[in-house]
This record gives sequence, structure tokens and C-alpha cells, in this order.
Amino acid sequence: MSLPDSGEERVLVFAPRGRDAEVMSSVLAVDGFGCEAVAGFDAFVERVEAGAGAAIVAEEALAGLDLGRLHDWLGRQPPWSDFPFVILLGKAIGPAPEGARARVAELGNVILLERPINVQTLRSAVGSALRARRRQYQARAVLADREHTAANLRRSQGDLLELNETLEVRIEERTRALAQANDRLTNEVIERERVQQALVQFQKMEAIGRLTGGIAHDFNNLLNVVQGSMDLILLKSQDEFTRNRAEIARRACQRGGKLTSQLLAFSRDQSLALRPLDVGALFEGVRELVATSLGSAIRLDFALEGECAAVMADTNQMEMALLNLAINARDAMPGGGELRFRAGPATPPEGLLPAGDYVRIAVTDSGEGMPPEIMARVFEPFFTTKGVGKGTGLGLSQVYGMAQQSGGAARILSKPGAGTTVEIWLRAAGGAGMAPALARPSVAASRQRGARILVVEDDDYVRQSIVESLEALGHTVAQAASGEAGLDELQRARPDLVITDYLMPGMTGAELVRRARVILPDVPMMIATGYADMRAIEEVIGEDMVLRKPFQLAELANSVERALQRGRKAAA
Repeated sequence: MSLPDSGEERVLVFAPRGRDAEVMSSVLAVDGFGCEAVAGFDAFVERVEAGAGAAIVAEEALAGLDLGRLHDWLGRQPPWSDFPFVILLGKAIGPAPEGARARVAELGNVILLERPINVQTLRSAVGSALRARRRQYQARAVLADREHTAANLRRSQGDLLELNETLEVRIEERTRALAQANDRLTNEVIERERVQQALVQFQKMEAIGRLTGGIAHDFNNLLNVVQGSMDLILLKSQDEFTRNRAEIARRACQRGGKLTSQLLAFSRDQSLALRPLDVGALFEGVRELVATSLGSAIRLDFALEGECAAVMADTNQMEMALLNLAINARDAMPGGGELRFRAGPATPPEGLLPAGDYVRIAVTDSGEGMPPEIMARVFEPFFTTKGVGKGTGLGLSQVYGMAQQSGGAARILSKPGAGTTVEIWLRAAGGAGMAPALARPSVAASRQRGARILVVEDDDYVRQSIVESLEALGHTVAQAASGEAGLDELQRARPDLVITDYLMPGMTGAELVRRARVILPDVPMMIATGYADMRAIEEVIGEDMVLRKPFQLAELANSVERALQRGRKAAA
């Protein structure tokens, strides 16, 4: 019984809008499914006619198309064939259009999946479709075998003699077929090893991310103690020399906090904080970091072109994106060269972005450049031209994802021997010119002094620093060293505000907030954390606030004041 070839086993993906096809192909490839993304309807029908195991089709890709050619092919299928489709339905708002659903139903063997879907659901649906298709192939093989057997029975002695005379030719053909099958098997083994290596690299990055998160949490706690102490010295000391040294230490703490934020931004999945960002200030902020990373063999040139508006972006993610581009450029210029950073208002190329005001940030190197086939794949996750162990293939995909999530786009321009330019297009924040610099917050006396605040923190030094800072602001502070002790303290006396750490042994700050709301639903709560992964916090925080470590005394005072005001409004 013959088995289907690799072409008949492939999964066609027809989702031309966005990155759905690319994402689904990469997800299914991990399980060994061979996927082929198809951009147009005509090409899709040609691939179906050529042979495939199943097809994943986005519902919106069929909108407004004449499906006659596809229906004709489905009607001409042999008796053993019933080609399976996995249709990805858009999330319906109101009753689904009967006409649209009827057109989908006319395809016959259809599995409907409503978005959003998770990875397991997609894998299960594709696996089921392929298993059904393989049974069809088995039925085809059985029918073919039966026809072959019947033909053999009808053959005469002369046919048998002719077959014997052509035995050597048949053996040669079978040997050639076996060699081809062995080549396909070898290629599949190589591809599986490549996927396994990518998976190992991904798991390594995940482990590094978790390790970095734990280290950053402890490091931010230490920075918070130092910065809190410096703020208290600045608040209370009258000695100018002491105040100057405290200010220097406070700024060093801010740089340390920025460093941990940049480390975490690469390896943790976190929501972007889109705010107006001054591009000139962004260039100044990364200039020193880029110069340190690239060394003296590469000349740097930063410049703004025209009236450059502020952009809507996440500062940490943009800094990491520019650093990733600089490191890639360094690898493309092993003998040194020039790296130029340019920014200015521009009109996006047709089809790249919707109409609007945008700023183009371009990073151009004088390196080796790249051919079109490489340039077409550079934004794919895990794709890299570097040797094993020298690159993860995540740098440019991080740039692409950051630009897309920010409402912009990223593209690359390159030719062999002519250098490379990576463009990041971001929405203008409104109004030309540089965004005004934010003034450093000052510590003002709280408008509600004497509030009773409960501080829950497992680190003794951090807890002591927060308590002393709150007392310096005129509040009465109770404290607990764990989530369980915090709940006991809530039972003894009602506070006006609860401030809790997130990562604590036994009970996290998110769990404490969830359980404390059952006891005191009207008391405002604040989570202080130096950890970048905000998913668990966002699930419970609601209208309450997050205070990121290390924080300044002014930030603590303002956050406490806002929380107390919200508590007063809730009680009114």
C-alpha cells in the first residue's frame, strides 16, 4: 500500500491579511506539520489542485471572491477524496450573515474554529483534518491495489513473460524510488533537527528570562532601599555636601533601575506603555549605550531631520530596539564602518500604513548588505544568519513586534555590498517639535496627613525604608513581613491604604490583594514591584495602582495621595 508523498501531506495556509499565516505556520511546524502559506486565491486553488493534506482558510480571505473554480475542483474529486478545510471564523458581533456562512458550508468537509483560538485547539483541528485525509489516501491506495490485482488476473501468459523481460528496468525504477524516498527522509530529519535546535534555544531564552526576573526583583529591592535613603537625606539634610553626594547616589539608582528594565524588556512578555516620546531625547539616551556596545571601530552619527514630532512609543522597548539594530549592524561590519541614526517626519510608502502623521526612524550601516532571499526573512522569529551559539534570531523580530504593537511598522532595505537600512515607522504624538521634558517630581506635604497605611513586604530592609519614608510624609504605618501576616493585620485594624510587594514567599501580593478585597472591599490597595511580568498583577489590580521599584520619595508621596483620594471618593 503506497503512502502519500510530502506534497500531499502539506497544510496550505490561506490567511493573506496580517501575520496570521506566518504565526500559524511557525506554531504548527513545532509539531512537525509541513505548512505552506499562500498569498492569493488563484495560487491557493493551484496548490489544492496539485495535492495537499488540508487547508487552513481565514473567513475574511474568501469575502467577495468568486469560488467557482474551487467548487469545480471539489466536484471533480475522485470517489475516495473529501478534501478537509479548517475555517477560522472572525469573532461574530451579532448574528452571523447567512450568506457568508452558507458559502463556507458549500466547501463540504469543514471544521469551523471561532477566533480567538489557542494553540492547542489549532493543533488538534489540523491533526484531525490530516488524519482524515490520510485515511482517504489509504482508501485510494486500497482501490489502486484492487485495480492492480484485477489487472494482473486478466493478464495473459504473454503479459507475464513481458513483465519478466522488464524485471531489470522495474528493479532500477524501484531502486531509484527508494533512493528518492531516502533523500526525502534525510531532509525531514535535517528539518526536524533545525526545529529542535530552535526549540532548545527558545527554552534557553525562557530560562534566562525567568532567572533575570528573579535577579532583577532582588536588585530593584536593593536599589529601592538606597534610593529611599537618599531621598530622605535630601528631604531632611541641610548640609550641602551631603545633599550633593545623596543626589549623585540617587541618580545612580535611577540608572540601575533603567538597566534592569532594559534587561527584562527583552526576555519578558509585557504590555507596552505607549506615551509621547521625544526622539531627540531617545537618541541622547541610547548614544552612550550604543557607543559602549559597538566599540571605537564604528563611527556613530545621530541626527534629526526637519521638525521631528514626538512619537507614541514605549521608551524601554524603543531603546532596546535601537540597541538590537546597532548590535546587528556591528556584526555586519566586522572591519568597522559607519552607523547612522536618522529621524524625521515622512510619508510611509503606499500600502505600509494607514494615512496619518508618522515619524521615520532609520538605522543605516555601511556593512555587507544582504540578498533579497535573506532580506525577506529577517523579521521571522529565530531566523539568523549567524553561526550556532552566536545569535538567537530574536532581535529583529522584537523590533518588528514592537513597531506593530505601537501602531506603526518596520521594514528593511538592503543590497549586497551596499549596506542595510532598517526603518521604524511610528505614529506622531501630535504637534511638531520636541516634546517638553518632564520635570522631576517634588516632594510636597500630603494633603491628607496622618493616614493609617499597612505595608506588607518580606524584605526587612525594603520594608523599613518604605515605612520610614511614609512616616516622614506624616502617616501612621503598620507593617507585616508576609501575606499571611498582612491578612492578620487587616483583621485587627482597618487601614486607609494597603501597600504590598508582589513577589513574596507563600502568598504573592496579587493573592493578598484578591483576598483582602473580600475583607475590606473599599480600601485602596497598591502593589510595589520591581518585576517586569505584569500579567498576574493586571488580573487583580483593577482600579488600584502599581508602584514600580526603585521609586523616588516623590513618586511614593504622589501615588499614596492619589490612592487615598480614591479611597475617600469610594467612602463618600
